[in-house]
Amino acid sequence: MRIRNRLLSILLCVSPLTHAADGLIVVESTHPPAVTMDRLEAAATAKGMKVFARIDHAAGARSIGSEMQPTELLIFGNPKGGTPFMACARTVAIDLPLKAVVWQDEAGKVWLGYNDPAWIAARHDAGDCPVAANIAAALKGLAAAATAP
Repeated sequence: MRIRNRLLSILLCVSPLTHAADGLIVVESTHPPAVTMDRLEAAATAKGMKVFARIDHAAGARSIGSEMQPTELLIFGNPKGGTPFMACARTVAIDLPLKAVVWQDEAGKVWLGYNDPAWIAARHDAGDCPVAANIAAALKGLAAAATAP
């Protein structure tokens, strides 16, 4: 497990603008962390999605006297996509609503990551669920809106 975590850390630092590992799609942002998250939240809202929570993990770290690079999590979704996804396999509900994390690494690069809906479908033995591709396309569009210049 340690080797895998180190390999993932290396990939996050040296890979191209977009990559995926263990179901996580990661896109480099051209904006600071807060701006990236603001843009993601605005894009999700503009697409009719509900934002359930925005969690600032770095603020949580500061609350206990610890330091962490900027790291925020957005929890969001829409029943129009989530309901049919859960209809394919009820256990998909553990991975919904959707989540996206924005963080700044130690080198100062900003990243946006989210779970690949195809990976979620496969995880729940619902690999043939047709809505997964639609959700994947929507997430790709949201990520582009948040990270592009």
